[in-house]
Amino acid sequence: MSTMRKVFITVKTYPTLSNKYAELVCTAGILDDGSWVRVYPLPFRKLDYDNRYKKYQWMELPLVKNESDPRPESYKITDISKVQLIGEPVGTEQAWAERKRIVFEKNDAFSDLEALIKRADDNQLSIAIFKPSEILEFVVEKTTREWDKDSLDTLKAKASQLSLFQSEDEVKKEFAIVDKLPYKFSYRFKDCNGKESTLMIEDWEIGALYWNCLKQCEGNEHDAIGLVRKKYFEEFSKKDISLFLGTTRQFHGWAKNPFVIIGVFYPPVTLQGSLFKG
Repeated sequence: MSTMRKVFITVKTYPTLSNKYAELVCTAGILDDGSWVRVYPLPFRKLDYDNRYKKYQWMELPLVKNESDPRPESYKITDISKVQLIGEPVGTEQAWAERKRIVFEKNDAFSDLEALIKRADDNQLSIAIFKPSEILEFVVEKTTREWDKDSLDTLKAKASQLSLFQSEDEVKKEFAIVDKLPYKFSYRFKDCNGKESTLMIEDWEIGALYWNCLKQCEGNEHDAIGLVRKKYFEEFSKKDISLFLGTTRQFHGWAKNPFVIIGVFYPPVTLQGSLFKG
């Protein structure tokens, strides 16, 4: 039986598909009790996904534990029609004070990546806040520019299973609205022990930024990538950056590193301890 729960949305990933594991998008956030939750299905249509609900906004959702997903934070929505937005997104006033309070009040930030992976391997968690000691590089790699047929077939099957679309034509039409990113963006960073890792950034925000920059640069991909790099590496390096990490269902519990970056949290730097004073 589902329960209506309030969720503070902190993660919206850009759509990705695999042939076997049809995890179209990851929407995650902080439950009203302060714990992490991963929720789906939510409407995949770009209009719904991009505009109907936003990051750092409270929502009320009918949730039940997803027994088919072993990850402890995974829940499913039992009735999309009952999803309700609560007010406007929480803003950035006072150096993101309210956002930081909600995110960190009951969640510690990990700095040791191996310790975090061990927790995931033991199925104690699959979403966490990670604080890199240093971000070394913003990595850009070319990838395929079109969704392959197997991925589209996977989407069709998944959409039919979730009853989000009415027909094959509608599936193709709606899915075609969300363009596949032709590049993979990653951070190479160090943890508190000096261990270097490279993890892909799958946040919706970076995908939307790339398309906006490409338009601004009149289709020049090199210049667009330069603008994305400027924001995510040059500008964010000056922020008090944390990474929201999540395991993929495919690699959870066995891969050497099952995590990807599902969100970047970048408030301005403030005096340590000032957040909870007063």
